[in-house]
Amino acid sequence: MKKYVALLTIIMMILVSGCSNKAKGNERSAEYVLRLGHLQTETHPYHKGALKFKELVEERSNGRIQIDIFPSSQLGNGRDQIEGAQIGSIHFHIGSVAPVTNFAPKFNLLNLPYLFESREHAFKVLDGEVGKDIASDLENRGLINLGYMENGWRHMTNNKKPIKTSADAANLKLRVQESPPYISFIKALDSTPVPIPFGELYTALEQHVVDGQENPLAQIYLNKFNEVQKYLSLTAHNYDAAVFIMSKTTHDTLPEDLQKVVDESAKEAIQYERQVALEDEEKLLEDLKKTDIQIEENPDRESFRKAVEPVYKEFEASIGKELFEKIESLRE
Repeated sequence: MKKYVALLTIIMMILVSGCSNKAKGNERSAEYVLRLGHLQTETHPYHKGALKFKELVEERSNGRIQIDIFPSSQLGNGRDQIEGAQIGSIHFHIGSVAPVTNFAPKFNLLNLPYLFESREHAFKVLDGEVGKDIASDLENRGLINLGYMENGWRHMTNNKKPIKTSADAANLKLRVQESPPYISFIKALDSTPVPIPFGELYTALEQHVVDGQENPLAQIYLNKFNEVQKYLSLTAHNYDAAVFIMSKTTHDTLPEDLQKVVDESAKEAIQYERQVALEDEEKLLEDLKKTDIQIEENPDRESFRKAVEPVYKEFEASIGKELFEKIESLRE
């Protein structure tokens, strides 16, 4: 038993060290070789933001840190990667807020429909006091949120019918993230929410396990959902902020000067990724118009806002009325 514990301790020390890698012979010369994972393709804004982060960190650390990027769920699904960050086997994760709610429930706030009226409103909230408050519980779980990238506005697709009003969205089986606000959102539309991991979604749509799903344009186009969906409605029901998670153990292991390099590079990479996401979104809509999917560009969003009002009442107590009031005060 003692031998087992000793071996486990050695393994954990290796993971916790942040994969510190001193050069020997033909080995890599970086002191720290750190792994960054995300779920999307190499053409997605997440990956472009990750590449910018890698460029900045490696340059500013004079090669002392090397960032290896693993896209397309190579390191597991969102929850897998966050759990890996907890123990230091994965050092960074860029991804959806939904899996983070399992570790810090305040993040449920960001999954509520129609929370933000614009990107500018979202940035004021996320980059300020509210964004820090939401993420404050993560450190107790061995995680740090370096800031918020973005996944864009989420829209609805399905195989059954065009969606112009909230009433049109009724009686559908719709894939959702495993997140209470998303589940409540679909129920408020009188449809059936079906949690399915993102990596299994294309097959689920193709085989008609579900009628539709909701995601930003980048996921819809880059993952070719338009091939297995007939209708797209630009409901923009959620601004999908993306967490940029770092293992707290890894962060604490780095010398202070390298911590500063990581923190400052993350802030700059976040601004870069947001701009890329905005530019890509405009182009992606034009690309989708060239496919066979039918697009409703002007759905009645007010009907959706009214339909989902009960969702806010459901989560107000657990999230805290004060946070809602702060977000409202930052509206333009």
